Amino acid sequence: MNELDAIAEAFVAARRAATGLPDYPGTPPSSLADAYAIQDRALALNGGQVAGWKVGKIGPPLDGALGTNRLAGPIFADSVHDGRGVSPAMPVFADGFAAGEAEFLLRVGRAPDPAKTSYTMDEAADLIDAVHVGIEIASSPFPGINALGPLVTISDFGNNYGLVIGEAIPDWRNSGLENWPVQLLIDGQEAGRAVARDMLDGPLGAARFLFEALAARGIALEPGQWISSGAVTGVHEVSVGATVTATFAEMQVSCSIEAARPAA
Repeated sequence: MNELDAIAEAFVAARRAATGLPDYPGTPPSSLADAYAIQDRALALNGGQVAGWKVGKIGPPLDGALGTNRLAGPIFADSVHDGRGVSPAMPVFADGFAAGEAEFLLRVGRAPDPAKTSYTMDEAADLIDAVHVGIEIASSPFPGINALGPLVTISDFGNNYGLVIGEAIPDWRNSGLENWPVQLLIDGQEAGRAVARDMLDGPLGAARFLFEALAARGIALEPGQWISSGAVTGVHEVSVGATVTATFAEMQVSCSIEAARPAA
């Protein structure tokens, strides 16, 4: 077994056991190719239905060094919860890293052409059939996942551990959602506030990135899958027992945080 396989196996085993990894389980990847190779190996080991993909920001100066300002990771179907009218309990790794993020969630309406590797914003928009408000739960068995940078984040499923799907935005194309005030509260206290237009090129830019990135990796997207388009107000760490609420103009979605349990 090579080291990339061993890292993937360690992360998958820790996630299944709901235990922490106090140290990174090997030599951290030094390239996008190695980081996504670990992710691909972990995907194969983990199995399970992929219900969508999270997109995260890579900030300067690493965006210049890596040649990209975004990263991607899979979202598994068993970690996706309906937050319309309810506040689901979302598990996190109590001995690892955990955060809540306010995100616009884009639903794929039509599968991208697997041979197409470049998209305009309009072409990306044409593949989306709905946009919802939501919360991404970022959590990893490794508590230093964010501190060690985007390549380490990529290597553990992009640091994703769940998605809360809120209400759909009516007439999303004409809603001006890029200018909506977005706020994230933890236990009723504001943790962050921003607008989507200030996050790179916005939610549709995240979709365009993902369509291109997955085509380059030979991964097919399917109708009905979700794109969690990036943390509008930032990455806000949470603890077990917390309540997370995200507001998008007049729309709201929330969840509670609980400790992950070992897989059956």
